[in-house]
Amino acid sequence: MNSDKPFSAACVRNREPIVDRLEGLLAYSASVLEIGSGTGQHAVHFGAAMPWLRWQCSDRRAMLAGIRCWLDEAALPNLPAPIELDVNDPPDPGRHDALFTANTLHIMAWREVELMFRQAPHWLRPMGRLIVYGPFHRDGRPTSPGNAAFDRSLRQSNPAAGIRDLAAVEALACEAGLGRVAEWAMPANNLMLVWQLTGR
Repeated sequence: MNSDKPFSAACVRNREPIVDRLEGLLAYSASVLEIGSGTGQHAVHFGAAMPWLRWQCSDRRAMLAGIRCWLDEAALPNLPAPIELDVNDPPDPGRHDALFTANTLHIMAWREVELMFRQAPHWLRPMGRLIVYGPFHRDGRPTSPGNAAFDRSLRQSNPAAGIRDLAAVEALACEAGLGRVAEWAMPANNLMLVWQLTGR
């Protein structure tokens, strides 16, 4: 095992509940772009569980070396090299059957969340899906004491970060031509949200 690999305990905790949903959602998909792949742990787990999918990792430049460590060790044929992607100045990553992002919206500044949703239709094939996993507020309020404490911690570290309100995110999706098709409660007060591109 490569001792230089980055590691996230949260990825280990949430990977099974996430992949249980993804296997059904992506059963007939061929290509997924993961936005903000982080350590790369999710990609390796999901790529092994769904070998029919081409799982394209992406993240900011500083994260790519760590992702490569995980991908190189796994050596899965459906995990190509990660690409650099910053929503503030994104390249063209091509069109995909689905976009997936986990635990990123509360790390991004709100302006970056807006940019991601604005770009999503250009990165999806017709009827493609945007799948988002993470914590959300409802009606401007935390859904649990744990989420309230997490939100305070995020904002103390970075005032631009914080758990996003579900209604505000839904408004961005609507503006982008994405219609909600699923919402699932996940462990540890998280949600998995699925939108589908319509009319493009």
